[in-house]
Amino acid sequence: METLKTHAVHGGTLRYLRHDSRTTGTPMTLSVFVPPGEGPFPVLIWLSGLTCTEDNFTTKAGAYRAATEHGLIIVAPDTSPRGEGVADDDAYDLGQGAGFYVDATQAPWASHFRMERYVVEELIGLVDGEFPTTKARAISGHSMGGHGALTLALRHPHLFRSVSAFAPIASPTRCAWGEKAFTAYLGEDRAAWAEHDAARLIESGVGGGCYDDILIDQGDADPFLAEQLKPELLTAAAGAAGQRVTQRMQPGYDHSYFFMASFIADHVAFHAARLKD
Repeated sequence: METLKTHAVHGGTLRYLRHDSRTTGTPMTLSVFVPPGEGPFPVLIWLSGLTCTEDNFTTKAGAYRAATEHGLIIVAPDTSPRGEGVADDDAYDLGQGAGFYVDATQAPWASHFRMERYVVEELIGLVDGEFPTTKARAISGHSMGGHGALTLALRHPHLFRSVSAFAPIASPTRCAWGEKAFTAYLGEDRAAWAEHDAARLIESGVGGGCYDDILIDQGDADPFLAEQLKPELLTAAAGAAGQRVTQRMQPGYDHSYFFMASFIADHVAFHAARLKD
């Protein structure tokens, strides 16, 4: 991986990196924070939301003081492949910046949009190979990235010890964002969509028993709450399946990084407690 920038922060080191991805067939960028000390350290992977790059979380979430306190590496990849020759759309909720953490099967997206495989295979392997990790890891994210964190954790429970999310798209098969993206990336077969829907995965027992709790924070002033996020569907699925979910409705908070910055330390501590050997 090529180092683009390096910053000292809260005693640790933050690097912006780029590498040529064999999975997406494009250059991919990410940030990696390593706390002070020799390590090895457990890893928290953060997945960002629509329109974001690796920079949004890195500069706005304020996670690194807590990461230093708990001794966690934090990895924040870009949200999609990008560049010349990569399919795109004029809308913000499809194409570059909107990978939805699935492997597309439909043209023109299938050539590069393989974000599930990128995260669970290539990214994890790169980080473990380049940084002093214990190979114990957790995953979290926001909005589209919250959807990604939940579905990747449920679909690949052997890779993650814990999972949390901020304002996740709880059931993308039942909201406009998800219906649009899944039609484009996965085609018209809704059975294929359900394999990437956190509420439906929990309801069907996928990943069941692998996580003692799933922490979710949601702001009640979020403008996308009722139409796109639908946390009640996740709560109902968890209740039916017997999966514990701690879903905290935070009064007055919206969908922005101000919300995440207010509660990110809780999520870092949640994961740190589950990543200890």
